[in-house]
Amino acid sequence: MNRAELAAFLRSRRERIGPADVGLPAGPRRRTPGLRREEVAQLAYISTEYYTRLEQARGPRPSREVLSGLARALRLTDAERDHLHLLAGAPPGPPPGPSREVPRSILDLVHRLPHSAAFVTSALLEVLAWNDLAAALMEDFSALPRRERNLARRAFLGPRPEGRRLYGVSDADAFARHAARRLRTTAARYPDDPEVTALIRELLDGSEEFARLWASHDVAPTPTLRKTFRHPAVGPVTVNCDALDLTDRDQQVVIYTAVPGSSSEEALRLLSVIGTQRMDAPR
Repeated sequence: MNRAELAAFLRSRRERIGPADVGLPAGPRRRTPGLRREEVAQLAYISTEYYTRLEQARGPRPSREVLSGLARALRLTDAERDHLHLLAGAPPGPPPGPSREVPRSILDLVHRLPHSAAFVTSALLEVLAWNDLAAALMEDFSALPRRERNLARRAFLGPRPEGRRLYGVSDADAFARHAARRLRTTAARYPDDPEVTALIRELLDGSEEFARLWASHDVAPTPTLRKTFRHPAVGPVTVNCDALDLTDRDQQVVIYTAVPGSSSEEALRLLSVIGTQRMDAPR
């Protein structure tokens, strides 16, 4: 255990995080940047005295449970989490579970693409962040509870309004195969995560299609370069698909764009105006 380096690393990570980043009020004026020691201790579920001793290079070797709590509290990336474990003399094990923390720069990117539908998915295919056009094209994710924002659950278990599977997208069956393969990889990467295990069990119990795909043991997702949405308000919308991997978070940024000058580009422009309201709803 390198107490001096561990203390310096904890202090540097603490000072880069503001209260708002972790859902805490800013309170009165702060004399130092970042979180207070007692706030980190509270978020990590350890005593302030213990955390203070760690930052002062006087603490005993922290357990894996304490290190996991500190990694969550300090919003560490996977690389930073591994470094924390090495400094503490406890070689890192597998990641505790898929990350749901989207980097601020990625959130800004998604919302600065007003003419593209963009969203971020986790290793479990949960939609973590989205812009207004993605909500208008697919559905208003902000109106859904977290469990219903999962695209794999949506693909295999529904609902299917007006017979439309997965927002009426043309490659729904291909996406189902992609989802099963990606979840197979996720299960191998996070074998002890209860949320991963629960989702896969739910899909196996509720979908014969998923059970069949799961039994194939395929693990190479196949990207889709183009797809068409059958949107109830604006009709067919054909988009090009690009996915950017965030390897340190095991996430993907998915961006849908229409060919310039096409009817689909006009449809996206109309969707950007009407948003998530139903044009066919009674007034």
